[in-house]
Amino acid sequence: MRGDLLHLTALSAGLLVALGLTVPLARGQAQAPTIPVSEIKEGMKGYGLTVFKGTKPEKFDVEVVGVLRNFRPSQELILVKTPHPRLNVTKNVRGMSGSPIYFDGRLAGAYAYSWAAFQVEPVAGVTPIAPMLAEMRRPIPPGFWPLEQSAPLPVAPHQAGAQPKRQALGSPNRFDGAPGEYDLATHAEQMRARLAVDTSRTFAPAVTPLMVAGMGDRSVAYVRKLFAPLGLEPMQAGGGTTDDPNAPAHFVDGGTLGVQLVAGDVSFFGLGTVTHVEGSKLCGFGHPMMEAGTTALPSAIGKVHWIFASDQHSSKIGESVRALGALTQDRQSAVVVDETKIAPVFPVTVELQGVVGAPKTHWKSVVSEERFMSPSLVAAVLGSVIEASASERRDVTWTLKSKLRVRGKGTIEFEDFGVAGGGMPDSGDFGGGRLVRAVGEILNNPWEHVRIEGIEAVFAVDYRRDAVRLRSVELLDPVVDPGEKARVRLHLFPLYGPEEVRTVDIQLPAELAGKEVEVEVVPGYDLVPESAAPESLADLIANLAKKPSMPRGVALQHKLSSGVAWHGHVAHRLPNFAMDALRPANADMAPEPFVHYRRALFPMDRFVEGRGRVKIKVRAVVR
Repeated sequence: MRGDLLHLTALSAGLLVALGLTVPLARGQAQAPTIPVSEIKEGMKGYGLTVFKGTKPEKFDVEVVGVLRNFRPSQELILVKTPHPRLNVTKNVRGMSGSPIYFDGRLAGAYAYSWAAFQVEPVAGVTPIAPMLAEMRRPIPPGFWPLEQSAPLPVAPHQAGAQPKRQALGSPNRFDGAPGEYDLATHAEQMRARLAVDTSRTFAPAVTPLMVAGMGDRSVAYVRKLFAPLGLEPMQAGGGTTDDPNAPAHFVDGGTLGVQLVAGDVSFFGLGTVTHVEGSKLCGFGHPMMEAGTTALPSAIGKVHWIFASDQHSSKIGESVRALGALTQDRQSAVVVDETKIAPVFPVTVELQGVVGAPKTHWKSVVSEERFMSPSLVAAVLGSVIEASASERRDVTWTLKSKLRVRGKGTIEFEDFGVAGGGMPDSGDFGGGRLVRAVGEILNNPWEHVRIEGIEAVFAVDYRRDAVRLRSVELLDPVVDPGEKARVRLHLFPLYGPEEVRTVDIQLPAELAGKEVEVEVVPGYDLVPESAAPESLADLIANLAKKPSMPRGVALQHKLSSGVAWHGHVAHRLPNFAMDALRPANADMAPEPFVHYRRALFPMDRFVEGRGRVKIKVRAVVR
């Protein structure tokens, strides 16, 4: 019996050895034989692996020029020449980052750095393999939220009722700002300050090309403004997504490594190369994508169509052919992908209405869920759809009605709208809209982990300028008695046709006796009900769901008194002694004051553009 067990054990071991000799050949050796930098000498010759066309890696010759010591903190850089018929033409190549380099049959590192521009020789910098392997073996923090859904949020502890503040050392992709104040443009500036690539360096990382598909020129310009400072260079050169049954089933050393930020009718595909695979994990690029640390973005196997040659920066042109795994680490020396992980994404659908003759009226994409990426990508998708399907050089009134589904929190509905003379909104316009702000608010909230389940949007077009412009405001009653109404005449000008005149009024309460009051005329779409600062995700969602009081119309308003917001409640008018009573004596938490306005609303059949002000005197009471 014991002999049978020994025989079975030996047979099992033999099978494992056999599998170890066959499976890793397709997916990379379990433990790569490596060569340390200390053994790298000038003049050594070897080879590299990369995909020049299709999905299969090919060899190219490599010769050592020298070694730069301490090129980056605790990291050397190997300088190599890469003589090859194609590389002699293209010189440095974006998208080759990560291509494994071998000397004496041992893995030395990854093709990763190039001269900034106008390079006339095929010379590159190689990131040594040691720090890359260390990153590949770095564990994902226990319970990391995007993948394992249980880690705490990176916020400072705060007392109940206090305004939460995010820690300075939180996630590098976070928005620094109070809940309820999200702004994509501000978020982009914060990202640039933290992660911007130093373009002044002569020797720099081979920037990751971001292949984009389904996008027009204006949308690409907007995306470039957001992402280029972070080391991602948008290129209208492919990036579409396909599911090719003949594509490789796994990543391989020297194969194409893609990061699929958006898939579908609009697509964003970051392109690089695999350096080394061990089992289900791999390292690549040889430099960071955005140096975001532990992350969770969808990865994919790519196909290269061609290497586009340029005097400044040549680049691979390709697309995704098989979604596989997730990018889990984005570090100084490498990115790391795990084939077994699934990164969070959500669908975005856009339906077009009123666009006569549009070749495509229903658009579907899948967007990566990430604190900075998601708001940016949603804005880009919306702008791309409009630019591709409804771009017109004429007057237009548009509305964007959208539904944002949040797991376990229900659906929030929004309506963005606008009037334009001679053009459609673009990605930048949507970046400041209510839908995109809500995506940023929810993903950056400091209270709960959330998952966006999807966005459904309907973009409706009316090819007329459904608006009038407020040119001037005429005060008919410059002096009134306390409690009486003051009349104001509005001079409105449509795009075509004669001036329109509308007389409106506002009551001035007795408490304003003896004062001069400034009355402001404001468009109705600028009026959103006052809200208390959110103290929970439920408060935040409730505030986001509030809509303008009267989009088509105007309001006359004047400051009346101070109000406060406290524990989710709004008190519009409080006397001074009440404010003092609410202010705690032993804590720095206090009600949030705001200015309360008395408003008179007047509906119109069109949007009103412009503002105006008049000053009215209220007679003093004679006793």
